[in-house]
Amino acid sequence: MLDILCIGDAVLDIFLQIPDDSPRFDLNNDKTKLLIDYGYKIHVDDYIKEIGGNACNTSVGISRLGKNAGLCAEIGNDEFSNFIINKLNKENINTAFVSQGVNKKTSFSIGIIYKGERTLLVEHVDRDHNFDIENSSARFIYLTSIGNIWQNAYQNTLGFVKNTKSILAFNPGTLQLQEKGRLIMEIIETTDYLFLNKEEAELLLYGDDDNLSSDKSDIKKLLFGLKSLGAKNIIITDSNNGSFVLDEKGNNYHLRVLKVKVIEMTGAGDGYNAGFLCAILNGKSITDAMIWGTLNSASVIGQVGAQKGLLTKDELEEKLSFAGNLKVETI
Repeated sequence: MLDILCIGDAVLDIFLQIPDDSPRFDLNNDKTKLLIDYGYKIHVDDYIKEIGGNACNTSVGISRLGKNAGLCAEIGNDEFSNFIINKLNKENINTAFVSQGVNKKTSFSIGIIYKGERTLLVEHVDRDHNFDIENSSARFIYLTSIGNIWQNAYQNTLGFVKNTKSILAFNPGTLQLQEKGRLIMEIIETTDYLFLNKEEAELLLYGDDDNLSSDKSDIKKLLFGLKSLGAKNIIITDSNNGSFVLDEKGNNYHLRVLKVKVIEMTGAGDGYNAGFLCAILNGKSITDAMIWGTLNSASVIGQVGAQKGLLTKDELEEKLSFAGNLKVETI
């Protein structure tokens, strides 16, 4: 029986590591543009080919922490799609709800990693996403971002959650937050755990992402604003400022980040969500879940790619034994 079913995308990720001292790469003065010499053959230090996508990353993270995770996603039927299936099988992910579109290729992204930051080149193949999860044994659902055609998948998920009274965790993508229609609002009303970063929270509430500072008082405004939309527990991550939670009992919590050497940030949020959800699946408290999420996220950003740094159960337990300085603060 599945502990959780993660619904969203699965893609191919390729990361190219560019040397910091590359003579063919540079940044403009305010570090807002990546400058590449045109027409040259450029040396790459290393590359990584990995599977990715928010739902895929989270399912792998939960599986490594010892829970039975399934993935519901639509992929292509080319050779790269076979790579995705094989990797999922190696990670012990249940693929019963992974469908392969006929004559469709794999969605992919190429990440250029230079001076500690990554620039992503992304292709999303349009898919119907007509997911049917009626026969799923999971009673915990994690719904996250899907490509351009997402409404049917979201509607089917909402119907399943209501019919089975499943627990729902929701991490909407930018497309869903920008639309902010009746379906999204109904899903949020049904959500037990709503995961957003600060910019996404502002986009959902205010229509843009440049309203509030990262002061705790402003984050509390976001938390209470989101709570008014109906979700039971609100989780906001805010980069170097850590994570914030408003739980269903009205308690406000803050946990700072764990300071580690950052290699690149891909998958930090997915790692946090995987750790957080796995703690909840293990019957842990909200504050324990924040610690699990923080440790997992810190491990992810210490590696290239979204999955290499995801912790195993034994690795998490070892880190927990040395995590005494990670204290959740009531705010």
